[in-house]
Amino acid sequence: MRSRLAFAIVFGLTALAPASDVSVRDYLSDDTLLQMGRYRFDNGRILNLSVGIGSGAFRHPDDPPNVIWTVGDRGPNIACGDFKAIAHAELPACREIRNGRIYLAPAYAPSIYRVMLTETGTFRITDVFTLKDRDGNPLSGLPNPLRSATTEIPLDGRGRRLDQDIGGIDAEAIVRLTDGTFWIADENAPSILHVSIDGRIIARHVPQGTEQDFAGANYDIVGTLPAILAKRQLNRGIESLAVSDDERHLYFIMQSPLANPDTAAYRISRNVRLFKLERTSMQMVGEYVYELDEPKTFRRDPSINQSDPRISAMVLTGPDRLLVVERTEATTKLYEIDLGNATDILNTPWDDAKTVPTLEQSHLADIMITPVKKTLRFDTADFPKIAGKTEGIARLPDGDFALINDDDFGIAGARTQIVVVRGLTISQP
Repeated sequence: MRSRLAFAIVFGLTALAPASDVSVRDYLSDDTLLQMGRYRFDNGRILNLSVGIGSGAFRHPDDPPNVIWTVGDRGPNIACGDFKAIAHAELPACREIRNGRIYLAPAYAPSIYRVMLTETGTFRITDVFTLKDRDGNPLSGLPNPLRSATTEIPLDGRGRRLDQDIGGIDAEAIVRLTDGTFWIADENAPSILHVSIDGRIIARHVPQGTEQDFAGANYDIVGTLPAILAKRQLNRGIESLAVSDDERHLYFIMQSPLANPDTAAYRISRNVRLFKLERTSMQMVGEYVYELDEPKTFRRDPSINQSDPRISAMVLTGPDRLLVVERTEATTKLYEIDLGNATDILNTPWDDAKTVPTLEQSHLADIMITPVKKTLRFDTADFPKIAGKTEGIARLPDGDFALINDDDFGIAGARTQIVVVRGLTISQP
């Protein structure tokens, strides 16, 4: 492993924050593997699409110091509400179909990427592993035909209805184990998936009671996760995944408060559920509450909508301590959290959908729940060059961190950017 001095020489970290020892350096790429081609709408408007690789990130301690693993989500897609602004045209199907979403490349297969940072300040992709079913067939990113939770109706760029996919994956977070296998989090279902070295799904773990929603998928389905997670708000499932140093435990956190009992509760709640899972038995061993910041505190894009802040990534920093990416579209904060003094609500009435008021409808102080302790370690509002929509974080040697954004496949002209952050203050065990 390289020393801090050698690592700093390799990456040439610069751009000190005011009155701070924190420095950052950004990496861009012209790798041809990031080129996806052009999409032409019926009115002649053209989008130059790129391959989005930044929905999650991870570096294993055995990996080279300049290598991280990333994952891409479901492919280029557009919410019906955004279609006019992007295509400069109306899509009548969006007025007729509730929860419609446009997929510009429905055959796209979500994939895992091995990414190398170079001394010249660029990055390149050295390996790609397409996510596949047990027979080696590539999976799509199309939504699952869920019955126990809300889901979307996929459309193509001309408004024609597409089939939902029983085995489709919306990959949003990744960790890699010593044996070479991966764990990936899915935002839509929600679920977590164990993935083989070559990208085949070993098992998909879903909320208890929802197994039949995936009947017919060509990989194993296991009802491991708490049933209450089926109440996730649409497109606000699991985006964050971390693993303990001994690989005994997985940690995952919901992207947002649950829609429990309904969307109205999700919109105003600040209470997000975080889980600790024992990997060998696949039993939950802890559940905690992470309290989101108020939306007005995100300095690049303050708002009054409590549903704007969300959790998009996290990484372990020590025993039961994690660095969490809490963000809006333009602003990213890194919070170090400690589970040690937080209330464990696992297997309590707060996991029962019949409990009224729900956790999401309650103020934590009123119900005697102590949330995880949050300590702000970094705010991209102090670094104007850092792109928005940070969705991945990986720990590098010597306590440095790599952030990566989701460029949404270039639909709005964004590029994938990797930022190495050095000098963060992190608690010692």
